[in-house]
Amino acid sequence: MLCSDFSSYTVGLITLGCKVNQYESEAIAERFAAEGFTLAHAEEGCDITVINTCTVTAESDRKARQMIRRAITANPDGYILVTGCLSQTDPEQAAAISGVDFVCGNTDKQAVVEAAKRLVRQGHKNARAEVLHRSLDGSGFEEMTITRFDRTRAYIKIEDGCENKCAYCAIPAARGPVRSKRPEAVLDEVRTLVSGGCREVVLTGIETASYGRDLGGCGLADLLEAVDAIPGIGRVRLGSLDPSLMKQAFVDRIAKLPSLAPHFHLSVQSGSDTVLARMRRKYSSRMALEGMERLRRAMPGVQFTTDIIVGFPGETDAEFAETLAFAEAARFLMIHVFRYSRRAGTPAAEMPGQVPESVKAERSHRLIALEADIRRAILDGQTGKVVPVLFEGQENGLLCGHTPEFFEVAAPAGSAAHGEILPVRIDRNNGTLCFGTVTERKV
Repeated sequence: MLCSDFSSYTVGLITLGCKVNQYESEAIAERFAAEGFTLAHAEEGCDITVINTCTVTAESDRKARQMIRRAITANPDGYILVTGCLSQTDPEQAAAISGVDFVCGNTDKQAVVEAAKRLVRQGHKNARAEVLHRSLDGSGFEEMTITRFDRTRAYIKIEDGCENKCAYCAIPAARGPVRSKRPEAVLDEVRTLVSGGCREVVLTGIETASYGRDLGGCGLADLLEAVDAIPGIGRVRLGSLDPSLMKQAFVDRIAKLPSLAPHFHLSVQSGSDTVLARMRRKYSSRMALEGMERLRRAMPGVQFTTDIIVGFPGETDAEFAETLAFAEAARFLMIHVFRYSRRAGTPAAEMPGQVPESVKAERSHRLIALEADIRRAILDGQTGKVVPVLFEGQENGLLCGHTPEFFEVAAPAGSAAHGEILPVRIDRNNGTLCFGTVTERKV
């Protein structure tokens, strides 16, 4: 039952960071709507603004502070609530910003809704920010649910936390140990979204490959098989995965699932074994390539995207050359290139051989150039093929969408409808985007 007391109050959410944060913000927004609040765009200066923060890099922290101050400037009398990873690792940093009313971390994100209700009822801003902070002890998965989705795709958070302890990463401190969503809750959420017209679901988490480790008896392959059996299920994708997951038994099981899109984002981070060892990753470049080859044999046409860090402490020219050679061998459709960012409190921050920013920039440019060459060659290989495209939006007179392999395709508007999967003949590409024509030929 809606609470009309809150209907005159607008709520805007600002989301920084990963797809998990995006999911959590959507779940929070639905909770606000269920309480009778009116959802609006945060840029318009809302009565209540929630900033969902990220802390993966120093730049993420800076941007979070900037967004908080910008929200306060947009509406000095509005209520400002801050949650997310920065609020978990350093709640006082957010609370110290004048104008912030409430701060909570990643254990109780939905507490922002009750905090907003208290603020509305008291009728004035807090003189000092209220801080709700609990340690991440792995006591449970914060249950969240969404029923709505943007365009045609929905992200579903199935797992939280990470126990990999990589040398460069601050996220375990922000997210805690692995906690998995109950499989029956995941399946109920997927059914609701599918019944509402969702054509593609993305199962994601902080360390998606660890799903089920804390449950016993249900791993990621089990969950994927159960999702695949849901009547009316469209495409299913997975969030970022550790390459070590791609063992033969796992590949054999998932390759049989009709709903699973032949596209995987593998969080490789480096192609040099000595750098991977310093990073404390649990695989070698050979293991990553072998896993990709297993998938290519089992799922012909499968495509891969990845993240790679350049300029990790101690990275030599020879080690970077190994990463270039690895990227060439792996033939990634897309590489998200990150320059190493020093994070206080992580082992890598104190490692010798910190790489100068100028060297990081040069290596980043070289890897991005190689990625562009590989991607163009892959897209050139699609010319003349007829492929199924899920159309998701319209821009500059063109309908845009993705193939199961995650090729982005544009076709003339009017030749297809939003939310439809239609066959498209690929005519050309610009190195990033494929252009084609909707055809009646079956795919």
